[in-house]
Amino acid sequence: MDHRSELGEFLRSRRGALLPVDVGLTDYGERRRVPGLRREELAHLAGVSVGYYTRLEQGQSQNASDAVLDAIARALRLDDDERAHLRALARPTHKTRRRPRPERLRPRVRALVDALDPVPALVLGRTTDVLAWNRMAHALLAGHLDRRAPESATTRPNWARLFFLDPHVRELFSPWQDKARDTVADLRQIAGRRPHDPSLAELIGELTMHSPDFAALWSAHPVRGCAHHTRDYRHPLVGTLTLTDELLTLPDEDGQRLVLFHAEQRSPSATALTLLTTTTGGTN
Repeated sequence: MDHRSELGEFLRSRRGALLPVDVGLTDYGERRRVPGLRREELAHLAGVSVGYYTRLEQGQSQNASDAVLDAIARALRLDDDERAHLRALARPTHKTRRRPRPERLRPRVRALVDALDPVPALVLGRTTDVLAWNRMAHALLAGHLDRRAPESATTRPNWARLFFLDPHVRELFSPWQDKARDTVADLRQIAGRRPHDPSLAELIGELTMHSPDFAALWSAHPVRGCAHHTRDYRHPLVGTLTLTDELLTLPDEDGQRLVLFHAEQRSPSATALTLLTTTTGGTN
């Protein structure tokens, strides 16, 4: 992925989402050829020259200062996740495009995931590969797949790929569109941090080619790190569940994240999870 083109696309997407009235500018009702703010309007709000902002948006300037980036972020009304993404894209990088070393999960982390059962838990790798899941996470999210699939790099499922290309996983989520946007926003943030990861570029290319939904969301440039969400799940065995997922970044593990799912105590969803435990045999 080319940071310069990614930076320009991100800036244009955010500029196009703002109206003059959103930023305190007078709109005299004139017809605009393209939606959003003009470059000169954004440059004025950020306190930079139109020429400089144009070069930045066209990827011709890769040494913007923190002060300039902060000014542009304020003008674009970026949130904290979007500001961090802007900085990641704007920083010059000279790394070679090499395939990262194979991803491994520490045995103690794997043991922790199993010990958390019957709480559904899994570990996502740096590009959303599923490195481990316990019995309940497997039964909740992908019971139609081989439980042992994450153990090998050649059979390991990828969460983003499952979500957009596997109809069984897609049918779990209601509404699907909210989770879809969150998944793309998280992948966008990962891509900003890992611009030279060929496996990530291949994943994004595959999803763009085979999922029109992914392609449309990717072009909109949503950016947001995942932390916790409460969602409805439509499980084929136990019906509808309302679960909260908590995402925890593992220290010193190159972006690996532990994801837990839990239901409100003594709720119908907690009862459904208990029923799912029974249907999966109750053993690890």
